[in-house]
Amino acid sequence: MTRLAHDRYCDEMAHQVGLLRSVVTSGADLSATVPTCPDWSLEQLVRHVGGALRWVDLLVRTRAQEMVPTDQVPGGSGPQARGDAAALDAWLADSGDLAVSALREAGPAASVWSWAGVPDSGFWARRMTHEITVHRADAALAAGLPYEVAGDVAADAVDEWLEIVQFIQRVAPHEAAKELRGPGKSIHLHATDAGPELNAEWLVELTDEGVIWRRGHEKATVALRGPLTSVLLAFYRRLPLDSAEVEVLGERELLEFWLERATFG
Repeated sequence: MTRLAHDRYCDEMAHQVGLLRSVVTSGADLSATVPTCPDWSLEQLVRHVGGALRWVDLLVRTRAQEMVPTDQVPGGSGPQARGDAAALDAWLADSGDLAVSALREAGPAASVWSWAGVPDSGFWARRMTHEITVHRADAALAAGLPYEVAGDVAADAVDEWLEIVQFIQRVAPHEAAKELRGPGKSIHLHATDAGPELNAEWLVELTDEGVIWRRGHEKATVALRGPLTSVLLAFYRRLPLDSAEVEVLGERELLEFWLERATFG
């Protein structure tokens, strides 16, 4: 599928960083466990995001042609003080500025190493947009704050997730991914609040050759329906399928099977 414009990703990265900063400074308990990432506290999640931003800044700014270990990223671990919302906020703001500036300067076509077979800076603008967008949902859930995301960004996040699953199945299939192969099973995603111009519907087919997908309204073995933000969160395992915000029609077990096995690798 077509990516969004490079400047759109850069603008959205900056916007999402600002929204995540507002969680940090909201008075939320930074030591609270993140329900959707239970191995992390809210502060650890924010440090993960900020560290990822600084890593991408280093990759893009240096036009890295191979993976750079994260322990080589200057300032990547965050402020020394723990539980200091002001210090964490300032570090996150600087992390976002560094990454966005590097990506704007590079443009979408600069040659940069990536792990997903798309070795350009445009990959990182897209990847980090959705990394922050989804982790901001994690932060909002931990802080008990509302969450929403623009329709074009949410739809592109679904596209990217499906592309990543396809890539992993093709180049590095593991046992869980292999179990997604098989004929005659399909998943339909349907955003009920999106206009026709967004075409926020997807058909995902599980075939012997691997996962294939396309945008559009088609019958499937199971359907996940709801507002686009809710569909995105459920598909990213951030919203339970029994939530009142989404509806599952057909073979629920197939959707649960997918959610358990579709991974980054």
